[in-house]
Amino acid sequence: MTLKELYAETRSHMQKSLEVLEHNLAGLRTGRANPALLLHLKVEYYGAHVPLNQIATVTAPDPRTLVVQSWDQNALKTIEKAIRDSDLGLNPSNKGDALYINIPPLTEERRKDLVRAVRQYAEEGRVAIRNIRREALDKLKKLAKELHLSEDETKRAEAEIQKITDEFIAKADQLAEKKEQEILG
Repeated sequence: MTLKELYAETRSHMQKSLEVLEHNLAGLRTGRANPALLLHLKVEYYGAHVPLNQIATVTAPDPRTLVVQSWDQNALKTIEKAIRDSDLGLNPSNKGDALYINIPPLTEERRKDLVRAVRQYAEEGRVAIRNIRREALDKLKKLAKELHLSEDETKRAEAEIQKITDEFIAKADQLAEKKEQEILG
């Protein structure tokens, strides 16, 4: 492995951590209809738990409504049950051909809870990124011995890994800040 490969691998792993953070944040309700709200929802379908987006289409025709149209009309009741049983606090109404979900405005207490959840997810993302940095630095130590890198080259490589880490932590903070703004305003 070369230093460039180590940097690329580190970036790749940190990018995956950011994607997990983005996915987690997308599942938080913000008071406006967003199909991503139901992304993480699993529905029991013919004995298997499958993601909702594999058996239905979710759209937001207006800022306060989500519409779930199942590709299999027999699955509508199962989808409705999964939404009711989720921790989203949503109450779909079955119109026969689709489920209509009214997104009520958030209470102040619920907004505070959601902001806490955003901060928790953001911290988990930052911890994951810092763990990746630690692993990269461990690999760098081994690589420095293998490639007989000088102390200066090793220090420059450590600085580059820290620069990559700072970049991804800043991106995680931006994602969290954006989500907080959606919730609060």
